[in-house]
This record gives sequence, structure tokens and C-alpha cells, in this order.
Amino acid sequence: MNEMIAAKNVRFRYTLENPYAVDGASMTVRKGEFVAVLGANGCGKSTLAKHFNAILLPESGTVTVEGMDTADEAHLYDIRQKVGMVFQNPDNQIVATVVEEDVAFALENLGVPPAQIRARIDEAMQMAGIYKHREKAPHKLSGGQKQRVAIAGVIAMRPDCLVLDEATAMLDPRGREKVMDTIHRLNKEFGITVVAITHYMEEAAQADRVLVMNGGKVVMEGTPKEVFSQTEKVRSLRLDVPQAAELRDELVKAGLPLPEGIITEEECAAALYQLLK
Repeated sequence: MNEMIAAKNVRFRYTLENPYAVDGASMTVRKGEFVAVLGANGCGKSTLAKHFNAILLPESGTVTVEGMDTADEAHLYDIRQKVGMVFQNPDNQIVATVVEEDVAFALENLGVPPAQIRARIDEAMQMAGIYKHREKAPHKLSGGQKQRVAIAGVIAMRPDCLVLDEATAMLDPRGREKVMDTIHRLNKEFGITVVAITHYMEEAAQADRVLVMNGGKVVMEGTPKEVFSQTEKVRSLRLDVPQAAELRDELVKAGLPLPEGIITEEECAAALYQLLK
């Protein structure tokens, strides 16, 4: 089976008095994929993400992880082993006073043998790019470094899928870039499936596939080029488009013959170079 996560007609509200935060959302994530989920504030993307490792359970509809229904308590442990979550604020996930102790924390609670713990935390810290900070106090690290400690703590549990819920929202551009480099490396080199809930269009432009949510439903889906080339529709959903796509549109309006489908800075620079040449 090639499906990592499948959500079918999921509906969820936090209380009976509230409107549905997720209102009939359906989506599929394949193994090894990097999927970005976009949407304006209040569209339901973070609520849907919390269904992927059974933090929340659907009021109706189903969510399955490698075929296991998240509503089936018998599968809860396996589902949380397969899907790890990283949240917006790394301080909420860091519990120890030394980096390597924090990365080991979940493994100790899971009863992993000490010899295995050492190997797994070293591997996770190397993968997340924070091994050289292993003996430091987390509070002395930058925001991006703290987020990579949180990521290492999750990947030490060896999940098949990493769900990032606005994981770069509190970082400066440099920290964001380093964390995203780490995420792409985990995806490409180690085959970890990634679902990134984000409002940064440049991050989404680097994904394999983009889903856009509005009103608790998935309303657009496709490759970054397919989605972001529909600039007017994307803007109508109260979203920006990548700056490179915006620049390309403005230059075309000014009369420059630039090709369609430009969404990254590299593509924009290459097209302008060809034009100037």
C-alpha cells in the first residue's frame, strides 16, 4: 500500500455550539511525499493536522494511517509511532536541560533499551543537524536550533511521517531556511513522508504537492506550479503567491515576455537572464 495518510469526509468541531472547524475535508498523502497544506487563518488546516496522529478524532468521516483507523484505540500506539508532530513553538516540546537528554526523553518513556537509545539519539541529532550542540542547554540555542532539537526528539522515535504544524512560524528567515533544509533532507535522503502546514508560500513552492484549505475543506490541489499559476484564485482565498510568481506577473503586465509557471527565485532569475541575454 502506497498510502501514508488518508482523510475522508472528515468533520470536526471543538464544541457542539461551534461551527465545524473541519467540514468534509478529504485528502491523501502518499509514502515519501512532501505535501504542503495552505490556507488563511481559521480555515481548519491545523485542526486537520491534529487528526493525523489521533490528537483529535473526527466527529464523522475517517482518518487512516497506513490503513489503521485513528478512531480504533487498539492502533493508537502504532499510529503515534508512525506519525510524529512538530508544533509552532519549540519551547512547548523541549522538556530537558541538556539537548541530548531532551532528544532521549520520549525513548526513555517508551522503554527503549539504553544501548539503543544512545545510537538512536546520536543518529537523530546528526539527521537534524544539531549533534554539535548535544551538550548545550536548549534555552541557550537560537529559535531555529531549538526547533531542530524538537525535530530530533520526534525523529528519534523513527516515525514514517513528520507533520509540521506551522513549525517555522516563530523563526527568523535564516532559522526558517535551516529548518526547511533539515526537513527536505529528511524527506529526500531518509524517505520520511512530510506534511507541512504553513503560511509561507516559498516553503510550499518547494513541496511535491500543495493542498489549499478554505472553510474546513480542501478546495485546491496540485503541484506547486499548478496551484500557484492560478494567482487570482489563490489570492481570492486570502493567500499570497510566492514572490517570484508575483514579480513575474508584474513584469508580464509591464510587457516583458516571461514564461508561465515561474514560482521560485531560481526560475525567475533564469528567465530574466535569458531575456537579458
